[in-house]
Amino acid sequence: MKPEHTILLVEDNPADVRLIKETFKDFKISNNLSVAKDGVEAMAFIKKEGVFSGAPRPDVILMDLNLPKKSGFEVLAELRQIPVLKRIPVVILSTSDSEQDILKSYDLHANCFVTKPVGLDEFIKIVMSIEDFWLSIVKLPS
Repeated sequence: MKPEHTILLVEDNPADVRLIKETFKDFKISNNLSVAKDGVEAMAFIKKEGVFSGAPRPDVILMDLNLPKKSGFEVLAELRQIPVLKRIPVVILSTSDSEQDILKSYDLHANCFVTKPVGLDEFIKIVMSIEDFWLSIVKLPS
């Protein structure tokens, strides 16, 4: 049995959040999935501040780029400045396929960049691939 991990999904689109949650449930993915709806909330969760003081440290972060309050780029830049937090793998999951966004994400040390597909089946396939690779194959830091 594989260990249970904590995944932080940073996503402001309720439809995408619902789809990812349903995919995890339907495919019996036994990881803890927490959701932050904007960049400010994401950093509070990651840094265990305020109402998130008891939150688990995420093992992997799935993050959109276009977020309210603080963009995914800003979250990534801030995250990579904090030694203990910069080890957390960050998967950018964005509708963008802009070369500029891809380069900027990697310049800010994203671990990978995935463009969200439009179709439901492809979206589910991507979510399952991310889960399989990052939570089953990769050895994550403790």
